Amino acid sequence: MIQDSKSLLARIIDRVFPQTPDFFQLLHEQSIHVVHTVSLLVHFMETNDDAVGQQIREDEHAADRVKMQNTHILNEAFSTPMDREDIYRAITTLDEVVNGCKDAVSEMHALALTPDVFTLDMARLLHDGVVALEAGFGKLATAPGAAADDADVARKAERHVEKLYRKALADLFQGDNYIHMFKQREIYRHLTNAAERMAHCANTLHDIVVKMV
Repeated sequence: MIQDSKSLLARIIDRVFPQTPDFFQLLHEQSIHVVHTVSLLVHFMETNDDAVGQQIREDEHAADRVKMQNTHILNEAFSTPMDREDIYRAITTLDEVVNGCKDAVSEMHALALTPDVFTLDMARLLHDGVVALEAGFGKLATAPGAAADDADVARKAERHVEKLYRKALADLFQGDNYIHMFKQREIYRHLTNAAERMAHCANTLHDIVVKMV
């Protein structure tokens, strides 16, 4: 009887003060998913394998489900260990990196374009950045101060992508094959957009660190 009373009390407390979701773990898991997608992007740029491109498109659908799940958990959470807006920005920008990968691959397929040295190098830089983000989000629960260095690595990767984008355009706009020029530029732009979203996510990670330490 006493045990039943305790159980009832525990249920009441849980309802009034529900357990805080482990947002550190949720963001880390989402960032791991992003690393997986960008790893596939690098592989696609190395091989031009349609099967890998299809995997990236499937990954994007899975990423959307993760985003919706994490956003729902955030909306339902009674309290959060970090600023609620920062968590939301991290969730959305991580997802947008995956969207950029999918958009690049889908348009390459639609426009019958193949990877070149610039798309491969951009993908590799993007991979360097998201690996740093994954490391940073993985440190938030135990060593948040150290995650600032990972955010810096991701931002530097984005700057390298931007420099490579300008170099790629200078190389691309030679000759008079204007149709190919404009089609290829769209692919470069999707990759730089993904890198920009990665940098925004790195900024959010840094904001979280500043507020925690």
